[in-house]
Amino acid sequence: MKKGYKYNEVRFMNSVREMLKIAKEEVGEKNAFEYKDEIEKERIVKVTYKEFIDDTIYLGTALSKYNVLDKHVAIIGENSYKWITVYITMLQGNGVFVPIDKELPIEGVINVLKHSESEVLFYSKKYEDWIDKISEELPNIKYFIGLNQEENIDSKKLSYKSFITEGKKEYKNGNKKFYDLKTDSNELRMLVYTSGTTGDPKGVMLTEHNILSVANYGLMVAEIGDRCLSVLPYHHTYEAVAGIIIEIFNHSCICINDSLKNVLKNLNLFKPNCIYLVPAFAEVFYKNIWANAKKTKKDKTLKVMIPISNILRKVGIDLRYKLFKSIHEAFGGSLKTIICGGAPLRPEIGKFFNDIGIVLLNGYGITECSPLVSVNSKRCNDSSTVGIVLPCCEIKLENKNAEGDGEICVKGDIVMMGYYKEKEKTDRVLKDGWFNTEDYGHLNKNGQLVINGRKKNLIVLDNGKNVYPEEIENYILKVPYIQEAIVKSKRNESGQETALIAELFLNEEKVKELNVDDIHQKVKLDIRDVCKALAYYKRISEIEIRDKEFVKTTTNKIKR
Repeated sequence: MKKGYKYNEVRFMNSVREMLKIAKEEVGEKNAFEYKDEIEKERIVKVTYKEFIDDTIYLGTALSKYNVLDKHVAIIGENSYKWITVYITMLQGNGVFVPIDKELPIEGVINVLKHSESEVLFYSKKYEDWIDKISEELPNIKYFIGLNQEENIDSKKLSYKSFITEGKKEYKNGNKKFYDLKTDSNELRMLVYTSGTTGDPKGVMLTEHNILSVANYGLMVAEIGDRCLSVLPYHHTYEAVAGIIIEIFNHSCICINDSLKNVLKNLNLFKPNCIYLVPAFAEVFYKNIWANAKKTKKDKTLKVMIPISNILRKVGIDLRYKLFKSIHEAFGGSLKTIICGGAPLRPEIGKFFNDIGIVLLNGYGITECSPLVSVNSKRCNDSSTVGIVLPCCEIKLENKNAEGDGEICVKGDIVMMGYYKEKEKTDRVLKDGWFNTEDYGHLNKNGQLVINGRKKNLIVLDNGKNVYPEEIENYILKVPYIQEAIVKSKRNESGQETALIAELFLNEEKVKELNVDDIHQKVKLDIRDVCKALAYYKRISEIEIRDKEFVKTTTNKIKR
């Protein structure tokens, strides 16, 4: 830990119920959520903390009446206020919440529902045509509840609207079974699937204590805003825990983004001061800022003003909002913090946003750790690291190499119970409370965690040198017209990894602006130039140019 570092003071919460009770008492009339109406897109719906908490009580009462509150309850659908009400209701109950990846094919959804032993499925309009097949294949599912349906179809296919209305009526008539429920925070409460497209999905078992520990200890390290634009998919723990639980814990207003293509529009509409992103988003924002600066012939001015601004800040003069006003206005004018995680981030992107006055806090996590392990803070921010390890965690490095990098193992309140119904897989990664992340890294002299790459991506060359492809990819992405990059190995007849190949997808528009005859040669020269600081064995020997983008996960990470 950096000498003299002090954690933020945090009022610890022991349960989601306690978190909501305090929110209702202290900020009951404050807006908890703002979002565009499903039908009238121009109308902004505002929901106070009191209204939101009441909705979870009504929903919980309905689940109780139908005798499924203690069951495994799944949901599939786009980000929405209704999705969140189901999520927070289940965290207050004694059942298990199962969020399903909305990009899975129907076979993958059936696999997850079957493996998780879910008995209720909430679903959005997009999946209405799948319900009959799911019902036929999985007769153990008692109820299908349509988030967008106006009325019940039959006794098994219900509408969210009717369901919550029924729960409200029950509660008002004295049914306090959900309201008075006592639960154990160390029991299984959420089951998150890291796979599901095959017949062998892997369910990460998280407790209420795991999830709340991320909020309790995460806020001890990092500072967030009180008005957040919620962008990333809710079925991923990064957004579900960091973007929802932490924000409710902080009594923030969560503005729900309706579409990825509308992020910039919604930044200007809702004017948040905080947003959670994956590096791919930050990369796009960064490259667009420089592209617009070049187009308006302001790129040279920007390059000059950043070092001048940094010199002024060293003597206590901060003019970043004035000097870079046009950039701030493009992001709504109020954005102060970007919290980034989920994949490697190029350090220069973090430094750039910090330099212009939108502080980017890079962090690290994994679903099996609920999902936050470390994060930078405004007082100790270094974008070449993933920040300070949460104070509830211990870190150890196993199988260190000559450079001092080892496999990162984590122990503490955030570590999962294990994989659902998968003892062998659990025992492989979880030993004596230590979870092996299979990521390689080290702690720097300031106690900040540095991640170099994934164990499964590690390339071991025939000369014995270890190469983390993520490191080289970050250098390659400095070339403005290279949009996506994957570094892989070339093998000889004996199967030895002898050299490095870069597979690339180029930005067509930016390539046209170059106006060159031989783009292949141009790419080779530019990659050689940006990678000249790397050791000789990390140099790229061949390039391959794709005509299509790489296939990606729902959090925009390339599937290697």
